[in-house]
Amino acid sequence: MVTRSRIRVLPDHVANQIAAGEVVERPASVVKELVENALDAGAGTVRISIERGGKGRIRVSDDGCGMTREDALVCLDRHATSKIRRAEELREIHTLGFRGEALPSIAAVSRLTIETAIEGEEVGTRLRVLAGRMQGVEDVARRRGTTVDVANLFLSTPVRARFLASVPAETRAVSDVIHSLALAHQGTRFVFESGGRTVLDLPADRGLRSRVEAIWKDAEKAGLIDLSTGQGDLRLAGVIQRPDLARPGFRRSHLYVNGRPFRDGRLVAAADRGYRTTVPEGTRPWLFLFLGMPRVEVDVNVHPGKAEVRFRNRRQVEGFVEAAVRETLEGIESAARWDAGPEMVREGTGTRGRGPVPGAGRTDRTDGAAESGDGDRGQMQLFRGAAGGVEGAEDEASAQRAPRPALLQVHNSFILAETRDGVIIVDQHAAHERVLYERIIAGFERRDGEGQRLLFPFTIRLSGPEMDVVESVRAPLTRLGFEFERFGDGALLVQAVPSPHAYFDAERCMREMIDELVHGSELMKGARNQNERVAMSFACKAAIKAGQKLSDEEMQELFDQLFATELPYHDIHGRPTTVNLRLDELRRSFGRT
Repeated sequence: MVTRSRIRVLPDHVANQIAAGEVVERPASVVKELVENALDAGAGTVRISIERGGKGRIRVSDDGCGMTREDALVCLDRHATSKIRRAEELREIHTLGFRGEALPSIAAVSRLTIETAIEGEEVGTRLRVLAGRMQGVEDVARRRGTTVDVANLFLSTPVRARFLASVPAETRAVSDVIHSLALAHQGTRFVFESGGRTVLDLPADRGLRSRVEAIWKDAEKAGLIDLSTGQGDLRLAGVIQRPDLARPGFRRSHLYVNGRPFRDGRLVAAADRGYRTTVPEGTRPWLFLFLGMPRVEVDVNVHPGKAEVRFRNRRQVEGFVEAAVRETLEGIESAARWDAGPEMVREGTGTRGRGPVPGAGRTDRTDGAAESGDGDRGQMQLFRGAAGGVEGAEDEASAQRAPRPALLQVHNSFILAETRDGVIIVDQHAAHERVLYERIIAGFERRDGEGQRLLFPFTIRLSGPEMDVVESVRAPLTRLGFEFERFGDGALLVQAVPSPHAYFDAERCMREMIDELVHGSELMKGARNQNERVAMSFACKAAIKAGQKLSDEEMQELFDQLFATELPYHDIHGRPTTVNLRLDELRRSFGRT
């Protein structure tokens, strides 16, 4: 039998314990709230000390502005805050805290002591609170600033205490909070002690990268690069990781908007899309990104822990972040493009350029092989443009501007060249894939693709779904150089094909492309539109394969074209196209100094 109960207003200390369930989830939540208060108070130094992962004691001291006795007493009331006065001010919040919930929530579930003093007063105030009930108010001699001591967390809600993680796990969570706040406040010194041992001592510093390297010792070898850009009212700054040093698995990523840390998986995914075609699937580059925008464009009053935000125009923000990362990576690839190129050494010189080797024959066979007057494979046009025809050879003065490297093909798969600092090794398939992809995209933009007509057209049998897919990408296939028409029931007659190199098997390539476009692949997931899907698929299927022997001229042409691309150091899957062995590494390997 259900009995009827009267509705009553809960006492304040009970209401605070309930509210604490949202604000105070674990010791790290307490540290976050207290450190944010210290930073809002203008602290130059913040000291954090914990015992038993924060389950035993948490102590946060600062040298900020401090509080008067009156303010110290009021700060324990729910929704008492110095940050806002009117609801309209929520749209212009610039402080980390503003709800006025943290201290009363913490006080409701612990033994809390606050010591505070303001500038110019010799005597400060000490407050002692037990499970939300005031135990005493007294004078204390101390310098300007505030110290908050939290002992026996969850003493009034023991069930919550039983759900806390192990001491090491809670300590790591506290460390993560401190790291996040320290990254955003490089001008503040942070000292962190655990169990009486100093774990971290970060001096005040104005540089983000130096602070990252001070927190994580392995960051010095992580290949971090600066990012800074803007678009209208949006600004993005920070550091990201070089693609060649990014790894799968664990990552370090920190996001901030107007200096406030927050979590947003979709924004991280947008940044990851900026790495598309420069890192393999599943790679997780380090990201430390600081967004700046008008405060009215972002709502920070979403979650009691202030860990989530809501953007007014999310699509614009995600697109901006993706483009910023992509353009930054393109910039460093461009700057590094000729690190190997001009420094390669070889006796003598030769023609340098992106054009064909003179004497290239015409491809008129269905297997893509070229006809040549003297049968010399070295005179074939190996790397003609896949879309947009063949780029013209550079003039003689330009052709002589750099020495040519001596090249060696290893196992008909890798090309080695001597550089000033050691040896560079190029994966011929990955390199050609990158060359083809960028040529195709450029040809699509110019809309000037032209194929090679076949003396003997061939047919491909297709199912209904396959035919539908081919029709859906007819436009980019045509711009690529394919010409085809329906031939009877369930067949395609192919009359012209692109000719990216002398060993191109057009029929096999088209069959494999159709299979991939129909069934999808990991590569296809990164494509943003039909043009990119076709370009990626063709570049992957049409590129010269491992095991294909190349002449000296063909290897040289591949080198020249690779280092003229926008992103020469990665194929379209994000895998490296080159590996550098430095001379000092070789010497060490042989026991030389």
